[in-house]
Amino acid sequence: MDFLFENSWKAVCPYNPKLDLKDIYIYDTTLRDGEQTPGVCFTKEQKLEIARKLDELGLKQIEAGFPIVSEREADIVKTIANEGLNADILALCRALKKDIDKAIECDVDGIITFIATSPLHLKYKFNNKSLDEILEMGVEAVEYAKEHGLFVAFSAEDATRTPIEDLIKVHKAAEEAGADRVHIADTTGCATPQSMEFICKTLKENLKKAHIGVHCHNDFGFAVINSIYGLIGGAKAVSTTVNGIGERAGNAALEELIMALTVLYDVDLGLNLEVLPELCRMVEEYSGIKMPKNKPIVGELVFAHESGIHVDAVIENPLTYEPFLPEKIGLKRNILLGKHSGCRAVAYKLKLMGIDYDREMLCEIVKKVKEIREEGKFITDEVFKEIVEEVLRKRNKN
Repeated sequence: MDFLFENSWKAVCPYNPKLDLKDIYIYDTTLRDGEQTPGVCFTKEQKLEIARKLDELGLKQIEAGFPIVSEREADIVKTIANEGLNADILALCRALKKDIDKAIECDVDGIITFIATSPLHLKYKFNNKSLDEILEMGVEAVEYAKEHGLFVAFSAEDATRTPIEDLIKVHKAAEEAGADRVHIADTTGCATPQSMEFICKTLKENLKKAHIGVHCHNDFGFAVINSIYGLIGGAKAVSTTVNGIGERAGNAALEELIMALTVLYDVDLGLNLEVLPELCRMVEEYSGIKMPKNKPIVGELVFAHESGIHVDAVIENPLTYEPFLPEKIGLKRNILLGKHSGCRAVAYKLKLMGIDYDREMLCEIVKKVKEIREEGKFITDEVFKEIVEEVLRKRNKN
């Protein structure tokens, strides 16, 4: 198509900043954090299929599961680790040697080990243990995993409710113990974008080698923007789940984060974007969690247009009412008919059907479309064909 913006597939607000984000990457945790959604339990084959599709997308790391949970879980993680994927396979571990030993048995490339650091968790989860006691456990876990040649990410659980001086202390100790990456976990989704940027920026200033990852929950709908502000603050890695599934309100949605960075912030992630819709539908099916029809990026209505004013413009240039072209992620737009449809939309549908028409016939069909939709009936392609056939019969009689 000859679009208004030559050689362009996206319409971007000119005030959006271009982010100089280099060497950043997304690690997906659908198979672990996503499966912690109440009621979700993937089969072995389902996890394998999702892992393959995440690898096809081009992600660098996949968190495959939590091996210590069960022998079945360990078997699945080991199978994924030996699947020959390009992505590095990680396993979640508590800061315990037995968890790490189980992960090692699964042949993973690395682990994410975690321990809570906020005063709230220290008091109620760890029965008033001191930060130093918790810190010792975390350091021992990191050292033990590094001794076994693993990539190690150390996650401070409830980091966004931990005093900044404690976060610095904990993460510097993890770095000195050999951690390759340290995580800011917004465990209850209570951080704002500004606080996430501040935490990451401050932590980056105090670290020498370890890079920062952010793990954001979506309790206030901030998971994606908090992840982006974490990157702005100096983080290099972001945790996601497909469709944003996860505990409570879920996690940062993989597809939303990818397209926001790609389209709005002009960041080249080097990913195979056309894989996204199939991946999202796969996780929808296997998780049993239906996506809303207006789900950002991949919802069935995202590239659907009914309003006559919109349809007229979209037919001329889709970027008038679309921020990026659906073809970029392997989707197609859909012109729907309803009470707001005008002659242009109906003419477009008639052209697709190969039906010749004159102005009088067109106006009659538009009128009939509006009447039927206002009676509560959806104008599917079949219903539209019936309308056209009825109008043609009347014309032939006259």
